[in-house]
Amino acid sequence: MSTPVHPYAFAPAMREPQGSPIRELFPYMSLPDMISFAGGYPSPASFDAAALQDAASKAMATNSAQCLQYGPTEGMPALRQALSALMGERGAPLPPEQVVVTSGSQQGFDLLVRAFVAPGTPVWVETPTYPAAVQALRLAGAAVRAIPSDQDGLCVQALAAMLADCPDAERPRLLYLVPTFANPSGRTLALARRRAVLALAAQHRIVVVEDDPYGSLRFDGEPLPSLLSLAAQDPALTPWVIYLGSFSKTMAPGLRLGWMAGPAEILRRAVIAKQVCDLCTSPWLQLAMASCLEDGLLPRQTARIIDLYRHKRDLMVRALADAFGPALRCEIPQGGMFLWCEIDGVADAASLLPHAIAARVMYVPGASFGVDGQRSPALRLSFATASDAQIVQGVARLRQAVVASRGGAGQAATAG
Repeated sequence: MSTPVHPYAFAPAMREPQGSPIRELFPYMSLPDMISFAGGYPSPASFDAAALQDAASKAMATNSAQCLQYGPTEGMPALRQALSALMGERGAPLPPEQVVVTSGSQQGFDLLVRAFVAPGTPVWVETPTYPAAVQALRLAGAAVRAIPSDQDGLCVQALAAMLADCPDAERPRLLYLVPTFANPSGRTLALARRRAVLALAAQHRIVVVEDDPYGSLRFDGEPLPSLLSLAAQDPALTPWVIYLGSFSKTMAPGLRLGWMAGPAEILRRAVIAKQVCDLCTSPWLQLAMASCLEDGLLPRQTARIIDLYRHKRDLMVRALADAFGPALRCEIPQGGMFLWCEIDGVADAASLLPHAIAARVMYVPGASFGVDGQRSPALRLSFATASDAQIVQGVARLRQAVVASRGGAGQAATAG
């Protein structure tokens, strides 16, 4: 197969770039009557538009010049102070100087990639993992390696064995994790494993990137300390964790507001990278968010979302159990936005997807969350966005798709 000829001298990573496997599904989501369990979109019912509008109006009325002017790259002081207090409440007391505001947590990760990764730099990720993280790493030329996970999160024994066999030149500079209600699996890294990961990171001088967009969305069970808060208890661990926070899942993704917290030396370099990227995150939105935090909107909003998503999770779990019976294997998370499922007879969820699209239901195949491109039987189903009626109908359509993939109505009895 010949390489396309074009007149542009693209960088090597952009000559044949791979787009986001999830965003490539977006055109199908606009098809008539499509029910989507695919995108990791918060429910529109979770948005408190009136409160956000009031906060934005208040910020403009009291600080119009600051709202409309360039702001500090590190973030507006009012929001950094509020985020410092928030991190303290979550067990990771840090001064405002060790908090940097970002244009979403995705930017925070991109800044870390710019700070640490050159072509060939080893970076390890748990698998399955968030595909945009892998995309950012590969665009930078990182040598990405996967570490397996199970229902208790990253397999620490596998990590330890891989590190023991790893020459220094191949030692990872970053370890990327979503330790609480992970995307896509919904898994949570067990407390003992959290401690073990930190000990290995300190021993081998690896920076752990703790991506935590879902951690506050806990429906059941007792909260676990973040990796950052555990590291804060031991000076030997403190240098090896950088935390990425986000308001996308608790307030609204359209705000594009997140933050980084951790070692000052890492943040200093991230700020320099951010100067090049966008100079600063919107001062107006930062001041509005600072007002929201001061007024106590975040805990009220989070409690409302937890009630909403717990109901949606339970509804989808019941619908799947009714539709597929013992043929279904589904990890039921204690929080977050996703179910990670397998159905007997579905060896490759990507091959099932055309049948699902024809039945007007969408999900993301498990292969999209891998590193090596191998096929996967898993389906990631988001329960957050669809209405109750859509959840029930969408699961029924998914069953129709499974039946169709097996040759039609004659195979219906084996689908559940």
